[in-house]
Amino acid sequence: MDDRATRESEGALEADFASRLDAGKSIEPRDWMPERYRKQLVRMISQHAHSEVVGMLPEGNWITRAPSLKRKIGLLSKVEDEAGHGLYLYAAAETLGVSRDQMFEQLLAGAAKYSSIFNYATLTWADVGAIGWLVDGAAIINQTTLAKTSYGPYARAMRRICTEENAHKRQGFEMLATLAAGTPGQRAMAQDAVDRWWWPTLMMFGPPDTDSPNSGELMRWKVKPKSNDELRQRFVDLAVPQARAMELTLPDPDLRWDEENGHWSFGAIDWDEFWRVVKGGGPMNRDRLRDRRRAHEEGRWVREAAEAYEAKRRARAETSAPS
Repeated sequence: MDDRATRESEGALEADFASRLDAGKSIEPRDWMPERYRKQLVRMISQHAHSEVVGMLPEGNWITRAPSLKRKIGLLSKVEDEAGHGLYLYAAAETLGVSRDQMFEQLLAGAAKYSSIFNYATLTWADVGAIGWLVDGAAIINQTTLAKTSYGPYARAMRRICTEENAHKRQGFEMLATLAAGTPGQRAMAQDAVDRWWWPTLMMFGPPDTDSPNSGELMRWKVKPKSNDELRQRFVDLAVPQARAMELTLPDPDLRWDEENGHWSFGAIDWDEFWRVVKGGGPMNRDRLRDRRRAHEEGRWVREAAEAYEAKRRARAETSAPS
């Protein structure tokens, strides 16, 4: 096939791909897709998977220090859920031709990104509640839109994840509400956690639309149905009345209701801090990668044992198969 015929063939494939997106149809692993679409999905889904796995660390730090058996069981269940979410997402990314080993190698080498929110420290028990209410609440805003993303395996993984994330948010809200209604010391601890986690949570949605290098392309391909700023505004509109219900104050003196546009207007986000954390300068960046590397190394014997068992199983199956 000459160059002209190749271009015409690729043009027809691209036109069919665009028509499928316009018709609201899912793109599946065996369907033709532009290479740039595939690479953007690998980047986005693997980053999401890494965030679930690294996100186990800040809260997992409090499992042994939970104030009651009920809280310990609830936190154990949540951390286990996050591991499962990572598994769903790594499996979705693998359908695009990248191996799980490759993704893990990139994470452990510090070459892959994950959500910057997990590079902040969990200083008190109230932080666990703040993560559940704020961080998981923000994640749900994003993930419910991704349940309608154009790539089928990603959308199906997100539908499974959203059910559990909603439970995590309710759990976090209940924990913070209990502390806010407790002793003066407990209430102060809850307020302190909200003060520290509010702004990093707003940063979770990514840079402003005017500074986001990928949003336009992802929205054109219907990978990302809503923009960063739209999702951030939706989160603020939901979080303000919830904070008021707990009688907790959000640390933004510029927060006010805008009658004209029907939304809560909020103050300026410190984007210098955001980029500093994204580039590795956050309070816990080094600790998170160190802990992931250690966990990966300590789990090596489990992976090797599983591989040995599978090799023996296949060998037995081959020898017992009829000739």
